Amino acid sequence: MKYVIDRIENEIAILEELNTKEKIEVEVSKLPNEIKEGIVLKKEENFIIDTEETLSREEDISERFKKLFK
Repeated sequence: MKYVIDRIENEIAILEELNTKEKIEVEVSKLPNEIKEGIVLKKEENFIIDTEETLSREEDISERFKKLFK
């Protein structure tokens, strides 16, 4: 399963599952150190950063903003 970090509040990360949009809460201590809002995580034994998916989403958002402000 893949999740995007929606927000971080008081050492709790709110993650949104990419397909179902279901939200879960996970302690920040159980996630990789480099987390921030918008990062995509894969759930295997532990959560790991999906760098490829994160970059793809960032590029998509950037393109949308460029089109919006033309």
